[in-house]
Amino acid sequence: MPEQVLVTGASGFIASHLIIQLLNRGFTVKGSLRDMARGDELAETLGAHAPLDALQLVEADLTRDYGWDEAVEGCHYVLHVASPLPRVIPRDRDALVGPAREGALRVLRAAEAAGVKRVVMTASTACICYGHGNTGRVFTEEDWSDPDGADNSAYTRSKTLAELAAWDFINKSGSTLELTTINPGAVLGPVLEPDYGTSAEIVLKIMSGDFPGMPNLGFPIVDVRDVADLHIRAMENPAAAGQR
Repeated sequence: MPEQVLVTGASGFIASHLIIQLLNRGFTVKGSLRDMARGDELAETLGAHAPLDALQLVEADLTRDYGWDEAVEGCHYVLHVASPLPRVIPRDRDALVGPAREGALRVLRAAEAAGVKRVVMTASTACICYGHGNTGRVFTEEDWSDPDGADNSAYTRSKTLAELAAWDFINKSGSTLELTTINPGAVLGPVLEPDYGTSAEIVLKIMSGDFPGMPNLGFPIVDVRDVADLHIRAMENPAAAGQR
């Protein structure tokens, strides 16, 4: 019987590519949506790239307990991709912390209670290299951002505190639930639907001339299809347990 996988935030950019790859590799997939009103549109998008016989969409919101027990029921793995990333980052640096951190903990608690083998969580380079100033050195998965550093935005702070909370939960729970985190930079690649997401807006703004000049900045860029593939590799590889 095919192993069942829950992908959170199913309508998101990374999650959509991830669901397509999982379905095409023969997994049974559940995809969580905050609002089931998007279900038909999402199914149409995914159906253009993968068979939908093994896909079930379920309603679950990171800000509420409702729905998560049902979402993880029967799942061998959980790929926790959902996290708030608005197009306009709030000025309040704590505005996104609650949904990101508490949402991650909701998913982990539900996964642990359901006997899930492993959770693979989408983190970010935002959790690694912020809050240290311009050091000029190379950062690795051994490093952690300082969430109180001056160069943090609401997004980078929320991602760091969410990943820290996830590892703290695993280290203190004493359960057999395994955790692996994926820490990509700017994720770009084929956009599957008109709602192109926040990451693709970087490219859109450059191409449409929205910037009055070209700012002196850069991003570590990774293809969304490679990020999706890495989630699946991290899910299946025994050596990935407990790793960033």
